[in-house]
Amino acid sequence: MERPEIWLRFAPELHIFVAVAQRAERSPVRTDGVSTLGHVVESLGVPLTEVGALLADGQPVRTSYVPRGGEEVSVHAVTRPQRLAGPARYLLDVHLGTLARRMRLLGIDAAYENPDIGDAALAARSAAEQRVLLSRDRGLLRRREIWAGAYVYSHRPADQLRDVLSRFAPALAPWTRCTACNGTLRTAAKESVHQQLKDGTERSYDTFAQCADCGQAYWRGAHHARLNAIVDEAVREFGTQSRPATTTN
Repeated sequence: MERPEIWLRFAPELHIFVAVAQRAERSPVRTDGVSTLGHVVESLGVPLTEVGALLADGQPVRTSYVPRGGEEVSVHAVTRPQRLAGPARYLLDVHLGTLARRMRLLGIDAAYENPDIGDAALAARSAAEQRVLLSRDRGLLRRREIWAGAYVYSHRPADQLRDVLSRFAPALAPWTRCTACNGTLRTAAKESVHQQLKDGTERSYDTFAQCADCGQAYWRGAHHARLNAIVDEAVREFGTQSRPATTTN
């Protein structure tokens, strides 16, 4: 028996995932007549985390829909900003350390696993803590147990940050999280962080913050101008919410 053939049309944003043959206006795909549309789409290279609306002959369908021969199927990208079913909390894999630190700099709850704990453990943590798993690993994003996921499209940290901010539009609260451990920062007296300060720092600065979780001290040190530029650019493009400002070292 001849396998059913459907006609697939992928949104341009998804062309990065599919072979050249599937980047045409419409391309024929043979199915087995029993696999779901979600399985067909994933088998062609597109993680379902990146898929928005699915249309079969112009009608909305779910990923569990089994396509019929001759149908025209349109695969749309996720609509931005993407709505989440819970709080905007994230989990980043071992390859996204710089992105994790920049997200924390902006006050975004960004857990990060280093060293690598493995795909199964990452997926389990995403589910247990209801965190959006951010990764460039398509295989990881295909794991069914993850709570939510998103592919990070760029190798460059600056572009990665813009990608995440434009996709999820999280509220920004710069200088309120520890970039080392993701804990919250609080104002600290110089005396309480004295042991972490070198003589020059102690003489030159009077305003400090400290992580409530790991105890790391922060102040407006030599790297502040570079970090402040990252914050200013993000706030200028994506906005923020009003929170008391803290400092960073």
